[in-house]
Amino acid sequence: MHTLFALEDIYGLKVKNVDGQPHLCLDASISAPVSSVDKMLRAWLQQTDKLKNVEISKEEYDEWRYKYPELDTYQKRAKIPSQELSDYFVKELTKKEK
Repeated sequence: MHTLFALEDIYGLKVKNVDGQPHLCLDASISAPVSSVDKMLRAWLQQTDKLKNVEISKEEYDEWRYKYPELDTYQKRAKIPSQELSDYFVKELTKKEK
């Protein structure tokens, strides 16, 4: 419970009553849709949906959880080459076109 209380303080996690059942949700005034915690929860939701729809196995789901964020595909990350490397590629491609 203390972990949940800390998440409330840090990320705005709230407990709400939905049809007589407690549900955890984010306080939008604290955790905007572009926040890192929102993105992490959406990545988790994507994986649980895949498991529910039998797109991945329980073992694949567990591997994703144990290796998160390494195996996360929801939050697309791309490495951008340095300007020097980019200039080199453009120069070399331009040479080949001539």
